[in-house]
Formats: sequence, C-alpha cells, structure tokens
Amino acid sequence: MAKELQKYAYAPLKQLSNRVWRTYEGGALIDNWKKNSPEIDNSKPEEWIMSTIVARGKNRPKDEGLSLIETEDGVFSLKELIDSDLELYLGKHIAENFGTTGVLIKMLDSKERLTVQVHPDKQYAKSILNSEFGKTESWYVLNTREINGEKSVVYMGFKKHVTKEKWKMFFDNQDIKGMLDCLHKIEVKPGDAFMIYGGVPHAIGAGCFLMEVQEPTDYTMRVEKTTPTGLKIGPELIHQGVGEETMLECFHYDTYTEEEALNKWKISPEVVDASTEFTLKTLFNESHTNCFGLNELILNGEYTIKSNSCFYVAVIYTGEVKLICNEKEYEFAQGDEIFISAAISSIKFVSKSPSKILLCYPPS
Repeated sequence: MAKELQKYAYAPLKQLSNRVWRTYEGGALIDNWKKNSPEIDNSKPEEWIMSTIVARGKNRPKDEGLSLIETEDGVFSLKELIDSDLELYLGKHIAENFGTTGVLIKMLDSKERLTVQVHPDKQYAKSILNSEFGKTESWYVLNTREINGEKSVVYMGFKKHVTKEKWKMFFDNQDIKGMLDCLHKIEVKPGDAFMIYGGVPHAIGAGCFLMEVQEPTDYTMRVEKTTPTGLKIGPELIHQGVGEETMLECFHYDTYTEEEALNKWKISPEVVDASTEFTLKTLFNESHTNCFGLNELILNGEYTIKSNSCFYVAVIYTGEVKLICNEKEYEFAQGDEIFISAAISSIKFVSKSPSKILLCYPPS
C-alpha cells in the first residue's frame, strides 16, 4: 500500500475538519472562520492542522489529533501518507533530521481564560520526558471578541517580584489570583504576534482567536488544578506524569518588566516581497527560532512559490484561491488547510477574490 500512497505527494492535500478536545471551552470563532453554522463554544476549541501527533487526554479517542486526508483510495491519516515515503513528502533534510513533520499548527479560540501553564524547553523535554521536541510555540492573533465585557488579553513572563519559592507557595495554596498577579497581562488585537519559548509561564485569556505554530508535542504543565469554569484537572494533565516538584522545574524563573517582556516576545511582522498583486510578510523566522516559520501572503493576483526542498502548509484565512500544480488546477476557499509536500517543485497561487494565506514551515 505504501507505493500507492506515494502518488498523493504530487498534489496539494486538503485535510478534513480536525477539532480536538481540551480542558477549556471555545471554538465559535473557528466555526465563524470556516463558515459553519451554528457558531458554538464547546469543549473542542482547537482545530489541529496537518498533525501527525495524538492529543494527550485521559479517556479520549486513541487517534484524536491526527489529521485525515480524503483520497480516491479512501481516507488516510497524514501520518500514513508521510510514512509511505518520508523523503518524498517531507524533503531530505526534514526526513533525515526529524523523521516527522517537526511542527504542529493549531487554530485556537478561547471562550474562557486558559489555565496558567508552561511548556518544556528542549533540554527539559529530552532529560525528563525523553522527547527530542520541547514545545516552544508562537501566537498570531487573528481575531478577538469581548467576553462578559472584558477585552482580550494574554499573560506571559514573570514580573520582577517573583521568586521560585513564591511561585511554589502560590501553587501549593492554589492561589490563582496570586499566580496571575505574577504574570504580565497584555491586551491584544488582531495582527499581534508573540513567541512563547519553552520555560516561559503564560496563559491565553478569553476571547482570543489565534494561530499557534509550535513544536510537535502536546506537553503542557499546568499549575491550576481547576479551570476558570470549574473543571477539575487530573494529575496527568497537571504534571504529565513527572510529579509536581519536577513539574515546577519546567519553569524558567527569569523576571522582567513589562517593557522587557514585550521587547523579548512580541514580534513585528516584516514585508519581504511585494508587488501590485501581492504582499508577503514574515512573522516568525530563523531570527526568532529554528523550530518553525510562519509567513502571511496577501494576494490579489498571482504569486508562485518554488519548493525549497521541504514541505509547507497553506491555510486560507480569507478569500478563494486557485492552485496550479503539475499542470492541474485545484480550488480552495476560506477555512481550507492544505499540505504541500516537498515533491511539488512549484505552485502558482491565483486569487479568485482578495485572499489572505498563512504559510507555515517546518524547522530550519
């Protein structure tokens, strides 16, 4: 069967809807983006894009989180397609160095504040979790909404007064207000972009719709044992099985003023190419991390992307586009998520209406 699956590397592949259960509620703005009706908030507030990893959660379906592709031979997971020929789908560099995509992409919409949390850096992930990947991530804010009259915010980084001992005390006492007061609270608007490196404490506030590009793991250390809406969180979702003391070692206890925090983690997009028909901006690139990349293409005409010998993912945020690939035409529209393998040497993007396309890249 592996040989049969290799032929799909030569066409752009659209994934089926891939909503994933989390410990918080949201998702209405994902429905809005995908033009689904009704637009509802529930316990599947994330859409995982081109995922080859399984979500972590007790008593959840064993393959939850894996992206599925519909083909003329049936429905296959993206993982099955890639595993049929790693180099063909991923490119030689990614195949040899990672053996998997090396990246996970999500659309995330929060109706409630997420729990205060941290993700492992590579060193912690390797020594404690036996993983080659940590979970450095990025946020690109796409839309916001007021929830109960409150504007959209994010929390990140320890304030100057925080110490490891004080943080442990707040955790032991489950003093949520005390923990939130340890973090910088930053109001956000569409277009804002942030890097959240492994070890940095953070929480996404209510009313944030964002794209999250990250290392491909689902390791999250949480310090709140009850979510803001009252859901009790089990130990496996608090400390991932390593115990509370070891979990607290995942945090980096560096402290910052708010200005220092914004200078360190808020990213300014830069235009890298433009014409009367397109504007290409880089959001996250090698100057921020070697774990992944994200560009934004504003298109009202044509733009050709030539392969750099690795795969990438195109997410149609707005508009309608035609992709011309290997002398065939494929049509996509707002809400579509497309995997473009390393085997495709060139694709011409042609907008049928003014479009915004998010281009996600694997590790460099």
